[in-house]
Amino acid sequence: MQALPEPTLPSLEGGVWGIVVAGVGGTGVITIGQLLGVAAHLEGRGIVTQDAGGLAQKGGATWSHVLIAASQADIRTTRVSTAEADLVIGCDPIVTVAKETMLRMRAGRTHVAINAQGVPTAEFVKNGNWQNPSQDCVSTIAEAVGAAGLGAFRADLAATELLGDSIYTNPMMLGYAWQKGWIPLSQASLLRAIELNAVAVDNNKAAFEWGRRAAHDGPAFERLLNPGQVLAFVKREPLDELISRRVLFLTDYQNAAYAQRYQAVLDRVRRVDQASGEPRLALTEAVARYLFKLMAYKDEYEVARLHTDAAFHAQIGAMFEGDFKLHYHLAPPLLAKKNDKGELQKRAFGPGMLIAFRLLARLKGLRGGLFDLFGRTEERRQERALIEDYRASLDELLAGLSLDAPELRAERYRLALEVARIPEQIKGFGHVKARNLKAARLAWDGALLRFRNLQAQQKAA
Repeated sequence: MQALPEPTLPSLEGGVWGIVVAGVGGTGVITIGQLLGVAAHLEGRGIVTQDAGGLAQKGGATWSHVLIAASQADIRTTRVSTAEADLVIGCDPIVTVAKETMLRMRAGRTHVAINAQGVPTAEFVKNGNWQNPSQDCVSTIAEAVGAAGLGAFRADLAATELLGDSIYTNPMMLGYAWQKGWIPLSQASLLRAIELNAVAVDNNKAAFEWGRRAAHDGPAFERLLNPGQVLAFVKREPLDELISRRVLFLTDYQNAAYAQRYQAVLDRVRRVDQASGEPRLALTEAVARYLFKLMAYKDEYEVARLHTDAAFHAQIGAMFEGDFKLHYHLAPPLLAKKNDKGELQKRAFGPGMLIAFRLLARLKGLRGGLFDLFGRTEERRQERALIEDYRASLDELLAGLSLDAPELRAERYRLALEVARIPEQIKGFGHVKARNLKAARLAWDGALLRFRNLQAQQKAA
């Protein structure tokens, strides 16, 4: 690769350079602080490092405070003080916008090198609608220090793509900050510190170099990560194709008669939708998506069918080489133990589970019938009841949309769409699904009640 120009490094004459490394515990945040400390020691600089962590040593917010000076006598504190950070290395964007980090920043003084792609928090597990706030975090930092003081790139993605593991995100951030001219230490001393650390030396050096290249030419670095990437507008899937794919899926899922039940409901909804004068047939599309979601619930037979699918095994074979074995982590309602909260606990099953899967896949015709032992559990009965409840709600909505003049139907149509999309909120399996269903039921009942009240008001008027 072409050699990069070396940056102009900050001067330490008459002052202390304060660095805060912010990230997630267990990813090497403390290691970056130690690398900076060793490199400073190798150069004969004054150095103090102090590490701070949240409640979790691994997975929690973690900070490493690094103070570097021309001599040890110049350093009179053990951590970076309020508004006195010269550099923040933000290995995780969420931790970088935490109060502990933001207090150290000051516009005009602080530079921030931030990984623009953060890892999901525990909220992702609890909230099925959680959205990664990484971009908002970057915007918050830009407001705090100014655009000139901010450098951001997708280090997590780059480390995974270029080095095969996101664990190299932090040394990549170190190289990025150094190339920006925000670290008052030589490249030679930093690389020597990596060598002395004696852990994955070659890969950590490579990560440092990739970080430099990201800082030197961001657009070229992005093109390297996404070769041949072009801006493309994906054509929206036509409604008929969307429905046809789901009909075929439900035929494989159960049988043709089961798929026909789905198709019949869609035909009814489309007729009312067309009569309502809605050009996009938004209600038909919503029902096509979410009636399917309810009808294709993943019970034991469906899990078995998907795990024995030839396409699935071809995909697995393409991901791994050599002799490998599949193990399955499952919580069958009839077999799994429960914790003290009454929640089913997963257990590991060996490769022999594939034999049971093949047998179960052939027995899908028992689903919902007299001999369906799995279908007798509370969760399975609830899933079948949801389908019928959804269809009953659709009957009421369609009847209400068929009445009165078009100008009176607009608000009712909006509420009908809200009800039709409720199944989007019913995510997960087992106790997670039960928790989400409880919240969805409240939204479902509320939207239906508003629909009924509006219909009554319009009739009375």
